[in-house]
Amino acid sequence: MVILKAENISKQYRLGLVGTGTISHDLNRWWANVRGKEDPYLKVGSVNDRSTKADSDYVWALKDINFEVQQGEVLGIIGKNGAGKSTLLKILSRVTIPTTGEIKTRGRIASLLEVGTGFHPELTGRENIYLNGAILGMSKAEIKSKEKEIIEFSGCERYVNTPVKRYSSGMRVRLAFAVAAFLEPDILVIDEVLAVGDAEFQKKAIGKMQDISKGDGRTVLFVSHNMAAVKSLCTRAIVLENGISVFEGGTDEAVSFYLRRKEDNIVATFPIEFDKGKILDFKILDFKGNNSNLLLGEKCSFELKLYFSNPESKKINIRLQIFDKDEKLITTLNAFHHNANKILKNDIQHFRCSINNLRIAPDLYYIGIVILDLNLRTTLYNNNNFTSFVVESGDVFKTGKLPNKENLGVFLSDQEWTIY
Repeated sequence: MVILKAENISKQYRLGLVGTGTISHDLNRWWANVRGKEDPYLKVGSVNDRSTKADSDYVWALKDINFEVQQGEVLGIIGKNGAGKSTLLKILSRVTIPTTGEIKTRGRIASLLEVGTGFHPELTGRENIYLNGAILGMSKAEIKSKEKEIIEFSGCERYVNTPVKRYSSGMRVRLAFAVAAFLEPDILVIDEVLAVGDAEFQKKAIGKMQDISKGDGRTVLFVSHNMAAVKSLCTRAIVLENGISVFEGGTDEAVSFYLRRKEDNIVATFPIEFDKGKILDFKILDFKGNNSNLLLGEKCSFELKLYFSNPESKKINIRLQIFDKDEKLITTLNAFHHNANKILKNDIQHFRCSINNLRIAPDLYYIGIVILDLNLRTTLYNNNNFTSFVVESGDVFKTGKLPNKENLGVFLSDQEWTIY
């Protein structure tokens, strides 16, 4: 049975100003409506590509999205930041209305879109449980029957009679998820908020979502940048790109499609500007100093060339993070841990991180760059998908035997075998 259907969903926003537009635009819309004509501003607007300069006052955050969701299905919605995922969930949750199109649903919808969404900060955790239940249309008796389970699952029993404004972001997510899951909505809508919780809670939450879909036959819409979670939880997925649906199908196929598109799109063009500075160049060099694929067990280096407009006041730290194809963090290379962060004296500064024996298994990886001003405790630049690189198999143990990629896992450790 189809429990949710989206037909030609589009969402248009006006850039640069708070509000829907100017008086002249509103008059033009009114006059078109009087004459039985279409809104003239639905014919204008640029594609939602946040990396390009705007060529119109209007932008389509979503454009002509169509899909159906069956009862008991777990639908994943994946895409880069700014692809339109959260906007789509807000429309499905009735937080905002679409510019064009229609949403048809059966039953109650509970949504977990942002940390603390729907919670009143002055009310206690217990009072917010009852408030959210009432919003979902549940009676006091129904909520009371679930109250103990909600509090126990959230792990916030000690603070349940404390105002929510004193909760940490993790505690708010725990309680909000428990409320949304245990008050038995027909459709549960979850944005990328579970990333705020700790590893233990994320495992519990994913297990609960599996119980909701498989055991109770309820429907889940799930947005996440964690491809491993999407694969393990979802039965089908949609890939969004610049507000447009570019793929719909099985979870494995959707994730592979998304990762291929992401790889194709990672082409760094220098210089890249950030707050009071620029990235002038970034190189990934193999053991011969060539800009090519890296070799397992050999030396490699990452070189970053930066420009700062006001260097004398900055104590800079560089953090390089390596992610696998499922966007899981593999390792972090942090200048701070090696006392390589420094107060700059020159406007152009080179940073080099060298690895003498690369121990990451052969595969495709993505590297992120974080530039921090330690004096001001601010992040100047942060991009988890700065560029990609490939690690090829090599004689890591110096025995003349190349390891088999399928049997390696992710990381190879130093080891010594003794027979006695």
